[in-house]
Amino acid sequence: MLTLPDSLRDAFKEPLGPVTTDAEALLAAAAETRADRIARDAPIVTVGDVVTYHLRQAGRVPDVAIVDGKTEREAVRSEVASAMAEADVRRVEVENAPASLSAALLSALADALSAGEPVMIEVTGEEDLAALPAIVAAPDGASVVYGQPGEGMVRVPVTPDSRAEARELFEALDGDVEAAYDLLGPTADGDGR
Repeated sequence: MLTLPDSLRDAFKEPLGPVTTDAEALLAAAAETRADRIARDAPIVTVGDVVTYHLRQAGRVPDVAIVDGKTEREAVRSEVASAMAEADVRRVEVENAPASLSAALLSALADALSAGEPVMIEVTGEEDLAALPAIVAAPDGASVVYGQPGEGMVRVPVTPDSRAEARELFEALDGDVEAAYDLLGPTADGDGR
């Protein structure tokens, strides 16, 4: 549905928020964001197996986890793979090619955000761009956490400003952006919930 043009590759190398290696500090900051937005039930969305693993180890099951069994295009360590396999959550399988966002992934993300229970989206292919639609579609007060290769975890608090930044990048992707917005649902329109 959407693909990353070569001209934008460098724009996706810069983190969209602060980088940390401390999962507990990240979760404390996420709780602060939710409290500030009076959205105590706002979700935490993780993109990546290792990030999901670290948050689970710190005691927080992500509301939505998007995983592909890889880190930096290599298979994850066995303890990470085991933890993902043993996670007691609803699972949805989708296909998504590298440097792209498939209709199946966008639809699964929108459904998972409204599920009311933890959901793990298992991607065959790559989830490398999934943080972008997660920021676009998650409600204000949510946190989207993804891995920054070789550095740590990035937490993006979902606010009107972070959503606007994500929308700008999202709209620069090649493909049918309007149809992608339709799949993501009402929050993706930029008004928040």
